[in-house]
Amino acid sequence: MIEKLSLENLSEAEKNTLKTALEEIIERTYDIEREYKLLQQNFSALQDLVRQLVESQPNPMWIIEKGNPNAIFYQNSISRKYESLIEHIDPDQTIQEIEYEGTIFLVKQRPVEGESGKQIITATDITEQKRSERLASMGQIAAHLAHEIRNPIGSIALMASTLYKRVDETQKPLVEEIKSAISRVERIIKSTLLFTKGVGIHPVAFPLQKLAAEIEEAFEHYPYTKTVELSVDFPDTTVKGDFDLLTIVMQNFLFNSIDAIEESDEETGKIHFFYEADENAHHIVVTDTGVPIEDENILYEPFKTTKTKGHGLGLALSLEIMKAHNGTIALLQKSKGFRLTLPRTNKIQKR
Repeated sequence: MIEKLSLENLSEAEKNTLKTALEEIIERTYDIEREYKLLQQNFSALQDLVRQLVESQPNPMWIIEKGNPNAIFYQNSISRKYESLIEHIDPDQTIQEIEYEGTIFLVKQRPVEGESGKQIITATDITEQKRSERLASMGQIAAHLAHEIRNPIGSIALMASTLYKRVDETQKPLVEEIKSAISRVERIIKSTLLFTKGVGIHPVAFPLQKLAAEIEEAFEHYPYTKTVELSVDFPDTTVKGDFDLLTIVMQNFLFNSIDAIEESDEETGKIHFFYEADENAHHIVVTDTGVPIEDENILYEPFKTTKTKGHGLGLALSLEIMKAHNGTIALLQKSKGFRLTLPRTNKIQKR
């Protein structure tokens, strides 16, 4: 009633002034509402942007309550693959290395700026980096040992050749075994030095039959106790590459096949080298009937082997040689063996 009497007592000018003020208040209210909606939209867009940035990270990331890894505020999708990893993180260390399910992670922790009480944890996969560091260290030691062993082995080889000429026929098989063992050590030394120094190639065109002859000669000199049948079916064609290095590759696969047959339960075995081609590449396929490959994950890992006679460098060195030729090595899926591919139009860079 008072408000009604008050309005009725106002002059026309006062009513107009009041009306204008009310209209301004209403308009301002609308402005505030629009600004609030815009602020909400901007905040949602910022949240989406932050979420996209976090999700775009290739490594696991968590946002947690500071000092409490179990209180996860947010995490990206990839971190869910390593849910138990966060349980191994020491909250008191800002930087630490953690090995988790065969992968080595560099874990970093830092607080979120401001008073949020949140902390960001990131885990970067450094497995390959650590592997490279270990290989570099192992390579240095291996190269040093190879150099130290090379001279006495050369002297022993020379004396064994001299001894072979002087002993009677009954003792010659024993000397042959000595010479065979020395040859194996020499191959290991050569492979070690070649691997640690790096592969440099000198490509030339050569007939594939020449490579076949090297395989057959190596087969004649490699020791084995079982009945092993070798067949090499290479056509009369020409390829381009470093003949000496490709010979090493063929020998490595030959020796691996012989060793696999030696380790099998069968008394006989077969090794088959054959050639395939397409318009882009030459393919050399090698198969054997020896024991199956136990662990495909360490096939090309230097200094790792499941063979009783292996030194763990044959396939690793072969892969480096094929890479230097812009070629590849692939494990066969339907039979036990490998496919070695050498491009026809090979733009090989000398090193």
